[in-house]
Amino acid sequence: MNVRLASPFRSYTGGEANVTAEGTTADDVLRDLDRRYPGIRFRIVDEQGRLRQHVNVWADGERVRDLSVSVVGAAELTVMQALSGG
Repeated sequence: MNVRLASPFRSYTGGEANVTAEGTTADDVLRDLDRRYPGIRFRIVDEQGRLRQHVNVWADGERVRDLSVSVVGAAELTVMQALSGG
């Protein structure tokens, strides 16, 4: 599956915005991504295995709130850093 990464995560992929990872759930894909690009998962997922507050993940345009959700059949997972401010 294609994984699109926002620029804050690209330091782990040598600057690549689009990389490949495999898995049947969003968590599986992120674990495979971490196997290929060590350390990246910790920037996305906290110590309790939940998405970090400032990170949004989308599977083919649908927001992923639970990493156990199936991504079978999805063509793309997008990892974005949420913007905040006032």
